[in-house]
Amino acid sequence: MRMPRIRKVMFPVAGLGTRFLPATKAVPKEMLPIIDRPLIQYGADEAVGAGASALVFITNSSKQAISQHFSAAFELESRLAQDGKDDTLALVRGTLAEGISQAAVPQHQALGLGHAVLCGADAIGPEPFGVILPDDLIVNDGRGCLEQMVEVYEQTGASVIAVEEVPPEHTHRYGIVSTSPHSERVEKLEAIVEKPAPADAPSNLAVVGRYLLTPKIFELLAATGTGAGGEIQLTDAIAELLHHEPVYCYRFEGKRYDCGSKLGFVQATIELALADPELGSPVADLLKQLS
Repeated sequence: MRMPRIRKVMFPVAGLGTRFLPATKAVPKEMLPIIDRPLIQYGADEAVGAGASALVFITNSSKQAISQHFSAAFELESRLAQDGKDDTLALVRGTLAEGISQAAVPQHQALGLGHAVLCGADAIGPEPFGVILPDDLIVNDGRGCLEQMVEVYEQTGASVIAVEEVPPEHTHRYGIVSTSPHSERVEKLEAIVEKPAPADAPSNLAVVGRYLLTPKIFELLAATGTGAGGEIQLTDAIAELLHHEPVYCYRFEGKRYDCGSKLGFVQATIELALADPELGSPVADLLKQLS
């Protein structure tokens, strides 16, 4: 049976970005640039590359810059056209591909990732959807992480979550899973727990910021009470989803940068600069001078 296509991808971006203050006092964390593209642009490009035609931003009143980034800038575009700066004009117009829609949904209270996803229920509707956490920048030479996950979804017809191994002493930072074998890079989810202490963790296989979820998750989130940190945890709803339908874990191809941390953000900036055809050589020379 042909599975419903993943048409919509949700971006929970209502967080205040306190780790990056004062930079994020007026500028959304997701708009901080890695080289010359804001972090949110990488996520949007990944979603579109996976076949999405609608981006849903779960946001707050201070994040208007995100919607503006993906909207037409008529005055800027007109000036670039008049000046004959066609390459720059193409970059500006390319922030959101033609035919891709965007919607902003408010999250009025900071009640956790599960609550943010639930806020998007009406915008998504009764269909499977993706979730991208822009803090987790995943870089691939080929297919993006979400595109890889769509293939798993099409094969299994079930929800898929991205996972990777983390140092055992870091399990308290993540949702941690236990699994059983299914196929190469794909495992069947057996249990999931939010931020366990290393001694209590069922494994060191951690959930990272990519999900493909069936609409059943909305019903379960609506019935989910507060969990770790006094928030509505998406992890808890996924644990309940296991009682209704299978869920699969996918060990994605690519490298993840934790851009929610200063060190991860700097690492991503340096490594992507080194990989850039124009910047790579001079940045390498600069690093040698500084070492």
